[in-house]
Amino acid sequence: MHPFRAAVEARDHAAIEALLADNVVFTSPVAFKPYPGKAITAAILRAVIQVFEDFRYVREIGEDDARDHALVFEASVDGKKLTGCDFLHLDDDGKIDELMVMVRPLSAATALAAAMGERFEQIRAEAAAQLSSQ
Repeated sequence: MHPFRAAVEARDHAAIEALLADNVVFTSPVAFKPYPGKAITAAILRAVIQVFEDFRYVREIGEDDARDHALVFEASVDGKKLTGCDFLHLDDDGKIDELMVMVRPLSAATALAAAMGERFEQIRAEAAAQLSSQ
């Protein structure tokens, strides 16, 4: 089991953040522009864990020593069932430097966008606070 999967399933925010490279780039399924940086990525992931209901990984693709992994998941958002995939790329140190998430169907992606949009000012504030404390 990939350590990111284990951390997400345990809802262990500190472990998730420890797996992220400082220069990680998060590509959202519902935002046009990627989000660069560990602080904003960690804040987004904390919010997503709150938004997703009945979250579970159902498949893991990639060899243990590979730099690319795909983690297929199922969840619900606001009563809409979705299937998604976390695409991870690891840097030379084994940290996640790219995290791209895709979800389907459109109705669930729309529900996810609305739920995350409601939290986005808090997400930005958390990321800014983390950056200012470093």
